[in-house]
Amino acid sequence: MNRRTFLGASASLAAAPLMAAEKPRRVAVIGHTGRGNYGHGLDVVWQKIGSAEIVSVADAHDAGLKKALGRLKIKRGFSDYRKMLREVKPEFVSVAPRHADQHLDMTLAAIESGARGLYVEKPFCRTPAEADQILRAAQARGAKIAVAHRNRYHPVLSIIDKLVADGRIGRLLELRGHGLGDHRGGGQDLWVLGTHIFNLFHYFAGEPQSCSGLLLQNGKPVTRRDVKVGAEGLGVLAANEIHARWRMKNGLAAHYTTFPNDGSNKKGYATHLVGTKGTISVHIDRDPVAWLSPGNPFDPASRSKPRIPITSAGAGKKESNPQLIANVHNHVLAIRDLIAAVDEDREPLCNAKQGAVTVEMVCGVFESHRQGGAHVEYPLKERGNPLSKL
Repeated sequence: MNRRTFLGASASLAAAPLMAAEKPRRVAVIGHTGRGNYGHGLDVVWQKIGSAEIVSVADAHDAGLKKALGRLKIKRGFSDYRKMLREVKPEFVSVAPRHADQHLDMTLAAIESGARGLYVEKPFCRTPAEADQILRAAQARGAKIAVAHRNRYHPVLSIIDKLVADGRIGRLLELRGHGLGDHRGGGQDLWVLGTHIFNLFHYFAGEPQSCSGLLLQNGKPVTRRDVKVGAEGLGVLAANEIHARWRMKNGLAAHYTTFPNDGSNKKGYATHLVGTKGTISVHIDRDPVAWLSPGNPFDPASRSKPRIPITSAGAGKKESNPQLIANVHNHVLAIRDLIAAVDEDREPLCNAKQGAVTVEMVCGVFESHRQGGAHVEYPLKERGNPLSKL
């Protein structure tokens, strides 16, 4: 779906899925208590979708499965998700665990079972090679996959497009992103939090063309001895400080930095569109999600005007549809779009290809560092985790 049609599509999702929900939908949920659990509500979101019926849940943790059955108000549960998929044969599946090492097998099993639509937690998977497998399987079976970068469904994105096109921030110079600044700063942040930022880089600037990156551990360049098995099923990781830069398709440079416990009180987690006459900041999962800061960002004297909130109604306007915004945060818009994508035989707004791009952006940083900070071109030749070959 192109940028021009995004606004209309986002607005229509508030009403169109009511029609989609008239057709019964059989849904299965895959979670794993203690190993990524159920993401940020990827299980309960289906309870908000009209006539969607959650028919079963799988969880290898016995106590977790019992709680999930109660939470989802259903009676049928499995400890083995493969057995569930074979017996239940759902139309839609939530691949909910946050631990990315489980996503490949769970997603492939759901596709193989005949599921028509999948909603997959981010990070999408762990390597470009895994993404390649998923994309091939989905294409072969005609399955539609949406990735839970929920801000991609936010109606404010098209408002920002128009503000930039109308010259409200002058000439757009660059994109900047920063991590959350908590204990995960570095390699873990790059995967778990950075992929939200990279998905927005992709939206505003197109696909990455090349990447350069620097990984530091306690202020020194990462070496092989710094590479360890990381948390959250992310595979091998390194670095507690990262500086990355991508050249994007539209010619802009996009930058990302991440530090642990950086003192920002988690306020720096955002994508910034930096222009000559102002900056637009998109703060991940906040409300209002975006702000316009008028004035030349390089001239303090010109930045005397207060920040202006950006809502779905426009810059400086009160949010006119709070339920629409709530449905961004609780994944309802994403699920409604996934259902519509299956019915219309089109790709979801945030599809598997876009999830794969974020994976390749992360691995490009690792590959650049492995090559001494060299610019590496996309698509990456190295399809595994480059840190494993450092």
